[in-house]
Amino acid sequence: MKINAEHYQSLWYDPTEDTVRLIDQTRLPHDFVIATLDSLEAACHAIASMQVRGAPLIGVTAAYGVYLALRADPACLDEAVTRLAATRPTAVNLHWALQRMQKALKRVPPTQRATAALREARAIEREDVAICEAIGEHGAAVLADVWRENGSPSKGLNILTHCNAGALATVDWGTALAVIYKAAARGIPLHVWVDETRPRNQGAALTCWELGQHGIPHTLIVDNAGGHLMQQGLVDACVVGSDRTARNGDVCNKVGTYLKALAAYDNAIPFYVALPLSTIDFNLATGVGQIPIEERAASEVTHVQGMTDAGELHAVRVAPVGVKVNNVSFDVTPARLITGLITEAGVFPATAAALAALAS
Repeated sequence: MKINAEHYQSLWYDPTEDTVRLIDQTRLPHDFVIATLDSLEAACHAIASMQVRGAPLIGVTAAYGVYLALRADPACLDEAVTRLAATRPTAVNLHWALQRMQKALKRVPPTQRATAALREARAIEREDVAICEAIGEHGAAVLADVWRENGSPSKGLNILTHCNAGALATVDWGTALAVIYKAAARGIPLHVWVDETRPRNQGAALTCWELGQHGIPHTLIVDNAGGHLMQQGLVDACVVGSDRTARNGDVCNKVGTYLKALAAYDNAIPFYVALPLSTIDFNLATGVGQIPIEERAASEVTHVQGMTDAGELHAVRVAPVGVKVNNVSFDVTPARLITGLITEAGVFPATAAALAALAS
């Protein structure tokens, strides 16, 4: 991704320090801070506190967390996996990456485990970049078709997205935003409607920041404005990411995604989900009622955080003291509302038959 015209990844291994470096997403968009992971504890904290977030990036961080744990104690593989698995419940890439690390390391002698773990984690990092770039290429072809079908090449393409499924949610490129970046590179005139994505405002804080760094025209909207924009003919397609997808095509993503899909369906607007194959949970027959939905702290809803004119970060209360809060972080969009799944292997219908073919 571009930051101040320079290329950065969201996370990378620093061989000179033998540490993992990352962009601290809790400080964006106000401060650009590079944090360091040097232990299992630091990796767990980074995931739980959302210094890193987004299903693919959580998985890569967990892989490096295993390495950092084994570097300190080669005998703690199972303990490290258990602790990392407990950091976030919904994103399946976390468990996918940990299972891959366990499988790769289980038969490696303890004296060689740290070296093998680093090699595997770096491979997962590199693969994530290539996978996301491929998702972007396949998705850009989809948007090119939508643009042509509009019948007026001079008319720009208006895309609505929810939460942050950009480079910050992966090692680089992103999933939904990779589609945007690759479409823009093809010369398609784009404008992106960015949902604020309450309560943590990942759309306002992260997606707007990313798009601004890349020079992509965009407009920030409140979460409940999407349906109105669709009714007014101001949205040509929706593209979102996924934290876990069941084998029937149901998609679990940031809470509010389901409502956007309903509005898109009602207005005959294509609704695409961009995701790596590692985000598909082939053990789940359906998403509704089966995917564990994370509930986060009430303070995320009762308070808002922002920067004062003096440059200081402050949280202020917006709800009455003692109010009861339900802060579910994700919802499930049924497969019937999804136009297509954009993956590194191509674009597929959100059906059990299509995903079964991918699994094989």
